[in-house]
Amino acid sequence: MSSPNCTTVTRFILLGLTDDPVLEKILSGVFLVIYLVTLVGNLCMILLITTNSRLQTPVYFFLGHLSFVDICYSSSITPNMLYNFLSDQKTISYAGCFTQCLLFISLVITVFYILASMALDGYVAICSPLQYTTRMSKNICISLVTVPYTYGFLNGPSQTVLTFHLPFCGSLEINHFYRADPLLIMLACSDSYVKKMAMFTVPGFTLFSSLFIILLSYLFILAAILRMGSAEGRHEAFFTSGSHLAKVTIFYETLFCMYLRPPSEKSIEESKIIAVFYTFLSPRPNLLIYSLRNKDMIHAMWQVIRGNLFHKIAV
Repeated sequence: MSSPNCTTVTRFILLGLTDDPVLEKILSGVFLVIYLVTLVGNLCMILLITTNSRLQTPVYFFLGHLSFVDICYSSSITPNMLYNFLSDQKTISYAGCFTQCLLFISLVITVFYILASMALDGYVAICSPLQYTTRMSKNICISLVTVPYTYGFLNGPSQTVLTFHLPFCGSLEINHFYRADPLLIMLACSDSYVKKMAMFTVPGFTLFSSLFIILLSYLFILAAILRMGSAEGRHEAFFTSGSHLAKVTIFYETLFCMYLRPPSEKSIEESKIIAVFYTFLSPRPNLLIYSLRNKDMIHAMWQVIRGNLFHKIAV
């Protein structure tokens, strides 16, 4: 039964990362720079992938979608958080909270399976190079990104509806810089058993199933690399696989710590720090891992730079 103290909710109060107003101003500047670098960098990467003929391959097709989803899930949190850093009214409307919840859950689930699709692409590229073109055809690649989007945007709304179906009461203060499921559950007036089970079951299945695909793919990749006779070939394969594994490690480790444990006051404080990593720092490895250390991406960037310079000189 719902508590009689429950009222119609129109907004929630976000307590943020810190109570120190000076530190908030500093953090707002730092996070704004990080967000803009992430936004511009990933947009440039998407533009290069879609316009450069050398980058019209499955691996860059997946990378373009990964960059797009990274932009979307960072943007679902960062603007409101930066606004609250500089505002006296640190609130988020009920509708805004619902939307943020839906987008964030949907996009994070999508990232999991896009990373799994990239692992499968790496497996085919290294273990079956002669059949790579046929096995990773355009239709297959489209299917391997359609499934993550579909699964993500089916689960996101269902999880969100389960959360916001609960009656909320009390101060309606969320001790975080964005809306998080575990914290909203702590504000619920009624029994939240069904939502708690769904919160552990769906993220748990998503984490472990996608991670299983990635680890199994890399076991076969490692075996194939060790069988290679060429040291140069092994080095290149290790470099390519290591780039993807770095992104996987950062993303999965933070979310394992964040969601697969029951909410408590101690875990909430720790989750703020963890959330900073996957909201602001997790998208940035795309720029470092997949572009600045990648020969094809560097070549494509130089082509654009030289083309712009020649155009200015000609004008």
